[in-house]
Amino acid sequence: MKTLSVGIGCRLHCSAEQIDTAVRAALGHHTLDEISAIATIDVKAQEAGLLEFCARHALPLQRFSREQIAALTIADAEPSTAAREHLGVDGVCEPCALLAAAAAQPNAPDARLIVRKTVLDSVTVAIASTAHAGIDPTHDDSDEQDLP
Repeated sequence: MKTLSVGIGCRLHCSAEQIDTAVRAALGHHTLDEISAIATIDVKAQEAGLLEFCARHALPLQRFSREQIAALTIADAEPSTAAREHLGVDGVCEPCALLAAAAAQPNAPDARLIVRKTVLDSVTVAIASTAHAGIDPTHDDSDEQDLP
């Protein structure tokens, strides 16, 4: 079942391979087949590597505005200096993952981060879900963040 939303932030000109490697690393025991959507900030939505990654895996790309992202307060989030400097927001991957999860299941329980921001080779990835029943029970959820 497709219950995961993946938020991605990346530097200019990141390749599909870099994004693929970062997403797979963040997924851990989850699979690409569980992803319902990829999400990013609107100004990154035309990145060739991101578009190629989505096309390669037949995943829809959701775009969120700076205003939508800035409207979220994420507890214990570590603001990104680069995102603040270049995009005017404190982060991209975590808020985009949460926004996409909430949009995918509007009548579901709160969306929450099941994987906080991870960084690999200039790509940041966070994963959110509204389907908490299938989450690894050994996973320490003390760092998970709910989105009302």
